Amino acid sequence: MTATESTGGSERSSAPRGAGSAPVPRGTPRRTSTPRRTSTSRRRATPRRTATRAGQYAALLGYLAFLAFPFLWLLSTAFKPPRELSSMHPTWIPEAPTLENFRQAFAQQPLLAAAGNSLLAAAVSALLAILLATPMAYVLARFRNRLSRAAAGWVVISQAFPLVLVIIPLFLILKGLHLVDSRIGLIMVYVVWSLPFALWMLTGYVRAIPRELEEAAAVDGAGRLRTLVSVTAPLLAPGIVATTLFAFITAWNEFFFALVLLKSPEKQTLPVVLTHFLGAEGVADLGPLAAAALLATLPSLLLFAAIQRRITGGMLAGAVKN
Repeated sequence: MTATESTGGSERSSAPRGAGSAPVPRGTPRRTSTPRRTSTSRRRATPRRTATRAGQYAALLGYLAFLAFPFLWLLSTAFKPPRELSSMHPTWIPEAPTLENFRQAFAQQPLLAAAGNSLLAAAVSALLAILLATPMAYVLARFRNRLSRAAAGWVVISQAFPLVLVIIPLFLILKGLHLVDSRIGLIMVYVVWSLPFALWMLTGYVRAIPRELEEAAAVDGAGRLRTLVSVTAPLLAPGIVATTLFAFITAWNEFFFALVLLKSPEKQTLPVVLTHFLGAEGVADLGPLAAAALLATLPSLLLFAAIQRRITGGMLAGAVKN
């Protein structure tokens, strides 16, 4: 027997049997079968995912209940008559709802004038903070060096300062500028106080914008200012709207600065006027206080409800792909 016949015989003996099967040449990697997920593993994975999702929904519902409880209780208290407010068995839904608490609230305190003062201080301070924070955030996000990192660190650290620590220096500075008991002085304080937070938020939005868009604008001959106005600012619209909203709500709800800096009753903001419903011994006129607090809370809720769709839509419209 020759070597060729022995080789062929070995090949024929190693070939798989069966009709229509072809011999497999040597050196060809054998195909391994991938294990399939059995129905048992699927049944085991499905309850696990269901339990995880149920836990997430339960946590979300608990968080929503935690946030909604004070507002719902405030809403219920604002419409209760004095007899139900002093009852030993409180109820969620008023048995005899009334608007007398709202009438007494407007009769006892100048709520409209105080709301106007709060609106002026919150709107102007939020606008000024955004105008100052937008170019500063662009510089911190695009020019990364030791100075910018130190400035960003100082912005974060400044948020940890308590109000009591800064109120005396602020009061002395405003007194030297003759801005104590002045709406302008209060607006300046609100701008300085909300500027670090606005700068921190907008810096993150600027870093999310691809540099390639600005480089393309530079190739077309646009300068830094033109690029910021024409390219970066439109993509920053969702971030600007969200930051403006948070700055406005912060100034609208602020109490401590307004209490210390404003002495004239006609210049006081709404949170300060709400404290006038407390008696000399700390006893609260609960019905009118709840009605006034409800009216003070509604503008923030309505503003957020009106803008939140635009925030989401702006984020989706401004999305880009690298």
